Amino acid sequence: MSKVKSTDNIEQLFHDDPWLKPFEGEIRRRHDIVKDWMKVIEESEGGLDNFSQGYRYYGIHIQADNSVIAREWAPGAKQLYLTGDFNNWQWLSHEFKKLPFGKWELKMPPAEDGSCQIKHMSEVKVIVRRQDDQLVDRLSPWAPYVVQPPKSANQGTNYKQYVWHPAAHEKYHFRHKRPKAPRSLRIYECHVGIATENYEIGSYKNFADNVIPRIVRQGYNAIQVMAIMEHAYYASFGYQVTSFFAASSRCGTPDELKYMIDVAHKHGLYVMLDVVHSHASKNVQDGLNQFDGTNAGFFHDGPRGEHTLWDSRLFNYTEFEVMRFLISNLRWWHDEYQFDGYRFDGVTSMLYHSHGIADGFSGNYNEYFGLNVDTDSFVYLALANKFLHDLDSNVVTIAEDVSGMPTLCRTFNEGGAGFDYRLAMAIPDKWIKVLKEQKDEDWEIGNIVHTLTNRRWKEKTVAYAESHDQALVGDKTLAFWLMDKEMYSHMSTLSDQSLIIDRGIALHKLIRLITNGLGGEAYLNFMGNEFGHPEWLDFPRIGNNESFHYCRRQWSLVDNDLLKYKFLNNWDRAMNFAEEKYGWLSKNDAGYVSWKHEDDKVIVFERCGLVFVINFHNFKSFSDYKIGVEVPGKYNIILNSDAPEFGGFNRVDSGLVHHTFAEGYAGRRNHMCVYIPSRTAFVFAKTSD
Repeated sequence: MSKVKSTDNIEQLFHDDPWLKPFEGEIRRRHDIVKDWMKVIEESEGGLDNFSQGYRYYGIHIQADNSVIAREWAPGAKQLYLTGDFNNWQWLSHEFKKLPFGKWELKMPPAEDGSCQIKHMSEVKVIVRRQDDQLVDRLSPWAPYVVQPPKSANQGTNYKQYVWHPAAHEKYHFRHKRPKAPRSLRIYECHVGIATENYEIGSYKNFADNVIPRIVRQGYNAIQVMAIMEHAYYASFGYQVTSFFAASSRCGTPDELKYMIDVAHKHGLYVMLDVVHSHASKNVQDGLNQFDGTNAGFFHDGPRGEHTLWDSRLFNYTEFEVMRFLISNLRWWHDEYQFDGYRFDGVTSMLYHSHGIADGFSGNYNEYFGLNVDTDSFVYLALANKFLHDLDSNVVTIAEDVSGMPTLCRTFNEGGAGFDYRLAMAIPDKWIKVLKEQKDEDWEIGNIVHTLTNRRWKEKTVAYAESHDQALVGDKTLAFWLMDKEMYSHMSTLSDQSLIIDRGIALHKLIRLITNGLGGEAYLNFMGNEFGHPEWLDFPRIGNNESFHYCRRQWSLVDNDLLKYKFLNNWDRAMNFAEEKYGWLSKNDAGYVSWKHEDDKVIVFERCGLVFVINFHNFKSFSDYKIGVEVPGKYNIILNSDAPEFGGFNRVDSGLVHHTFAEGYAGRRNHMCVYIPSRTAFVFAKTSD
């Protein structure tokens, strides 16, 4: 990676968005702080390349001559020791040497026979002597493999750290090249643990062998994998991380995760990691919290280091070694496991610790600057993005942000945080609100269109109708909001017709098409929702008697040809392959909405040369409905939600050719007339002049 160079183009920001001009001073100050960090890292570490490989320095490392070097950063500790199987758990026999800046080092020579004193899969612990002389045991923050004992072992629930150092001939070696980042991201959000129909935690191998082929057949080109970084509490969905460098052992070994990623690459899937650097678990025994015996260390001390809503700890992004830890963590997952990109969780929370997030954001630019914003968090995010994109131009980063903060998805050189995309979090909230609170006839078409199109120019967005958030216990999937208990009795193709099921299947397709077509520059779906997975997600916990009933994916529902889930699955696949062919997500074309009729409940928009027509009306069908079309010619239907393979009623002939007329309409130069039955959607493509 190159040294710091001045190629700033911040003026472009103000050219594109003049409303940012009054905040120029703060935008430039943020940018200068990031450059100051880069300068300090350059001078002290030789650049981000060295700085980002902290995992090669810290942790336990077995050398070529079978000696061992262990290092930790524990600025508040009085003394450190290493113990484990290798010394019969003598806590004080192997003492670290104190180095400057809170660092500690232990060197162990080979055993008398020349072998290594610490073997592969040896259990170890770091012993910390606090300033009050009390001894406490900890897991190394850099541990690559930690495991919770099985209940049958009767050894409690605390995680155990095992040295991961398989022999060279036993290590997993990647066989397949990373794919290039797709121009149109169609993301399959997934969780390995729940990706099985069995009443158990799914494995990396099961996901690789059984789930990845499904994803590929469905037309997705990227997976966003949740809950990989180790988390002691399974029900946290991976958002209470305890060991940042350890792949979750409940799903398998580090090498089995590598196998899973390699299989994904074999199939051409771009693999994204759900990374949680916004906070960390409060867990002391298993996590980073109080590692050095103090309340500080990796986190702010006092109230600034506590996230009261999440009951977790907040990183101190002003601390040099914390920045090294987090930046190195990103590189670890990229280099060691070959993850291709990252979704950063909790970006809004990082940026607005002191802001009333629960009250929402009005869009007033004053909310994005000044004391409302945690500048240190912004600086970390900008530095992380700068590092990742310099490390590998193929990296894609996505921000989980609901605030709409300007500059978040602008490049580093423009003074931005450097994310490639942000999640369109308002879209799923809108769909849930509409389904919960309004009758079909009361849907406000203009408001729905506004939500779908309300995004910043030159800042790309990932659109989605629902994600894992909407499926969690206390809420329901869109399919279950639409059809509820009827799904238990009327999803068979042999059962009596149900108006509730007919409505649900129809609206499920329409919601997903308009979200995909109009909502952003990338599309995301959570595992199972493509076929209308019923009910909700609930992890095993005391409150549900440790049940796996709602913590799995019932693939048999979509595999059963006698069930109607196949219709939603077919529609989802058809949408993906249509996007693959026509590329409306990847083109520099946000779409032009020519028609949004409140009484008719009809929306018409054009994007990438295609014409999307959607009729949300609950009973009105329209023959010879006049719609505006910019480009003249003959148009064929390429997607027809009313087709029988999608659970429709086959009221429209998909082979019919539609001709445009030179008379303009709805602000477009031409028009054509179409038949649009109630609760149907069509996509037209030009076939000839």
